Amino acid sequence: MKLELKKPIIFFDLETTGINLQSDRIVEICYIKVFPNGNEECKTLRVNPEMHIPEEASAVHGIYDKDVANCPTFRELATNIAKDFKGCDLAGFNSNRFDIPLLAEEFLRAGTDIDLRKSHFVDVQTIFHKKEQRTLSAAYKFYCDSNLEDAHSAEADTRATFEVLKKQLDRYDDLKNDINFLSEYSSFTRNVDFAGRIIYNDKDEEVFNFGKHKGKRVVDVMKSEPSYYDWMMNGDFSLHTKKVLTEIRLREFKK
Repeated sequence: MKLELKKPIIFFDLETTGINLQSDRIVEICYIKVFPNGNEECKTLRVNPEMHIPEEASAVHGIYDKDVANCPTFRELATNIAKDFKGCDLAGFNSNRFDIPLLAEEFLRAGTDIDLRKSHFVDVQTIFHKKEQRTLSAAYKFYCDSNLEDAHSAEADTRATFEVLKKQLDRYDDLKNDINFLSEYSSFTRNVDFAGRIIYNDKDEEVFNFGKHKGKRVVDVMKSEPSYYDWMMNGDFSLHTKKVLTEIRLREFKK
């Protein structure tokens, strides 16, 4: 089924040094940009993470230090990637929980100005888990009736994700071929920050989604316990979480 698009959508996948949003880095990114007319553009970029790629990570994606030693850093690639991503919706497999938050961190570290919050996010894994409870390889076999070759290479995983979403739309009548609908369907919470530390409640108010203040409005906590802001800013939280928290604090200060 051809996707019904009002603007371009980018399917993307990251291979990384690990799964820690604060300390790990991208070593490869692949993205397929799908336009409303059906045209596609595909790019695969190797990235020098400026750190050692742990052996356990290399064992998964097959990328070693020597493979990226002469590749550009993300800082060097960030501007061009941001241009490609600007104004697009985003899709991936487990992207809401990992790929999008990590990509946002890399953009912030590179000092590149791009607001990904203006995009709709479609997480194909979430749709799959709600429907079938499997992995990407199993999803590809289930929906596309084929084995996924070169699993855990960024391009293979990215293209498989794109193909799986189209097959999901073919299979499930209750899935609307509409990116806004798919974005909402593939989200478990309405995140304010990409890591999901701050979310919207049913009144569209920002609330904490972790710790002793879980469920409490951020503005209320900032008033009753001002030191909590400093604790978070000095803690092991993502740069984007800290950016969002600061925006809320400044907004309330201006009032």
